[in-house]
Amino acid sequence: MGIQPSVAMDETPPGRLGMALRAHWPEYLIEAAGLGLFMVSAGVFATLLWAPGSPLEGLVADGVPRRALMGVLMGLTAVLIIYSPFGQRSGAHLNPALTLTFWWLGKIASADALFYVLAQTIGGTLGVLAVLLALGPAFADPPVTYVATQVGPHGAIAALAAETAIAFVLMLTVLAVGNSRRFMRATGLCAGLLLVVFITVEAPYSGMSLNPARSLASALPAMLFDRFWVYVAGPLGGMLAAAALWRFVLAAPVTCCKLDHPLHIRCIFRCGYCQHQPDPPQS
Repeated sequence: MGIQPSVAMDETPPGRLGMALRAHWPEYLIEAAGLGLFMVSAGVFATLLWAPGSPLEGLVADGVPRRALMGVLMGLTAVLIIYSPFGQRSGAHLNPALTLTFWWLGKIASADALFYVLAQTIGGTLGVLAVLLALGPAFADPPVTYVATQVGPHGAIAALAAETAIAFVLMLTVLAVGNSRRFMRATGLCAGLLLVVFITVEAPYSGMSLNPARSLASALPAMLFDRFWVYVAGPLGGMLAAAALWRFVLAAPVTCCKLDHPLHIRCIFRCGYCQHQPDPPQS
């Protein structure tokens, strides 16, 4: 199924927004809960591994070994969410940069993209607040600091370059694997493996965000907005660059934008795997 640029920029009058909300609210709620659970996992594991006095704080050496363990835990979290029945229904974007890139590619209606971004932002923030309520200062105080993503010692330009690079690699992988009928069900596994590598290798440069909603979820309660633009420009710029390469240079099709696409579960997107047309709010 080819790309349809004309539908990527469709209008979203209030009536269309209301129709989309009534028809697709379960998917929006899943996106909110998905990123919320991801942030709960990130907060709990980071507190266990880094908070002074934690029973696991001295179990694994700081630096690469501890970041690698954190990467494995967060990669598993992502995979479990993606392949859960709920993640299979919403597509498990959990990331405004991913959602907006697929919107630009014409796979998501504007109303759905808007509600996905809002849901991801609200859900992620509520997840951080839940961890704060449960763990208190151990989570809020340094070195955990709300699991906020902060620019590393190499500076903002290095952090921006790192965020852009990992976003580019993730998006290109999602497009390459997700648009292969043979390998499409492995998209979530590839995304999870990349998270392991990114957290292990890239975290010292930017804290490894890859996700504006994930960074905002920590920044809001922590009130840490210094150079926050890095965590918007990097992920969005990198993913759009990968999509532009896929679209204009490779001239490859985009079939759907779910990270796992079992055919028996409803798909609200402009989907080439499904036999039926999208629901009326999608048109």
